[in-house]
Amino acid sequence: MSNRSTFGIRRAGALLATAGLVFAACSSGATAAPSSASVPSAAAVPSASAPAASAAAASPTLAPLPSLDPAAVAAAKTYAATLGTSIGGSVSVLAVWGGSEQQQFLNMVKPFEDATGVTVNYTGTRDEPAVLTTGIASGQLPDIAGLPGPAQMIQYAAAGKLQDLSTMLDVPSYTAQTPAALVQLGTTGGKLSGVFLDVSAKGQIWYDPQVTGDLSTSPPATWDALTALITADKAKAQSAWCFSVESGAASGWPATDVLESFVLRNSGPTYYNSWWTGKTKWTDPGIKTAFQDLGQMVAGSYGGSARILTTNFANAGDPIFASPPGCLFLHQASFITGLGAFANKTRLTDYNFFPFPAINPQYAAAVEGAGDLFGAFNNTPQAAALMKYLVSSQAQQLFVADGEFLSANKGVANYPNTMNQRLGAILSGATSFVFDASDQMPAPMQTAFYQDLLKYIQDPTQLDTLLAHLDSVQASSYTP
Repeated sequence: MSNRSTFGIRRAGALLATAGLVFAACSSGATAAPSSASVPSAAAVPSASAPAASAAAASPTLAPLPSLDPAAVAAAKTYAATLGTSIGGSVSVLAVWGGSEQQQFLNMVKPFEDATGVTVNYTGTRDEPAVLTTGIASGQLPDIAGLPGPAQMIQYAAAGKLQDLSTMLDVPSYTAQTPAALVQLGTTGGKLSGVFLDVSAKGQIWYDPQVTGDLSTSPPATWDALTALITADKAKAQSAWCFSVESGAASGWPATDVLESFVLRNSGPTYYNSWWTGKTKWTDPGIKTAFQDLGQMVAGSYGGSARILTTNFANAGDPIFASPPGCLFLHQASFITGLGAFANKTRLTDYNFFPFPAINPQYAAAVEGAGDLFGAFNNTPQAAALMKYLVSSQAQQLFVADGEFLSANKGVANYPNTMNQRLGAILSGATSFVFDASDQMPAPMQTAFYQDLLKYIQDPTQLDTLLAHLDSVQASSYTP
């Protein structure tokens, strides 16, 4: 694959949609956990009626990103002004983003605040499901929130908590600007309940080209070829893999991504979709094989299970850059470039990636992705204006400016680096595209998946017992 591609994610999304490729669904889990001081309880989440002072404490002032194009900022402000120049008031937003990703979001909404007079009060937490579940029970909900995934979106909408976005957005414009499959994922009961602000490509293998050499132009095409490369290069690092799964209340989700890569590349998209929809049992040989493949990666990972279980996923790949290197490779989605040690390194020079290799050749071009799905719990003038702004191409162009996000808006084509253009090319070349399986599962199934993966990493000998437990959870979690 060429390092430079004319296909951005916008063209990729259009091709995916028109080709009728397979989508499952999810949120990306794309950000490092905020510090414990910033993780709110449900009562701390600002709602429409919360005092402005307490909400503002969750939304720190951050310096503008140096890469923001003044013309793009001006275009975003001009568009925001069309939504109303004297709306005023405030809107509360809950999402998973922390660190540099939070900074990018706040800088994206700054032109909106300047043009409309609306204050955006942002709270970041990795514990979105628990915060929203508690908030639904108490009635203390943010105006707008990132949703844990389409499965949870369906539950919230069925409970009458999510707004019908057709009352807040220009739906024809949104659907014209968004790949049809993403629109479908945000629709339940015939109503648009969620919109994707960004997408990410999952299953990339990251490395330091100064250690392994440049693998981007001729990457290992098969899992056997990657295994052979690891054997040949084993003296270059302490371990083959870097891996970690700590993520607060959501600990375990990074392991779901790895296992899903094995399921997809070995058994294909039809099997993959049958599994997350509850039609294929966890004790099925294909799923058991994927767990065993994951176990092999764990066995070859830097620091062993103790580090895997206790190190935040954002720092999983940091040992790649140590001297001497702690590991050769990291499996992670495209959002890793803004996290941990990657955030202070130079793309292509200090790190690069290649796609997850084929296991079964017929599924070599199958790709898994994710995205951040947003919905509205309150329909206020401020919330409606912000939702319109967030999905616009003008706002989205600012969102992708620092290279950590791929936009879900087909009108965004100008990416700041060739790496994101390559990621777009992977998506455009996909013969099938599935969204993250774990976030499409019912909440009890997802929780059990996370927890049993942690148990498996700690003690792989209990695999059969864990798979049987997951079968039992599956039997009670899916509505016939």
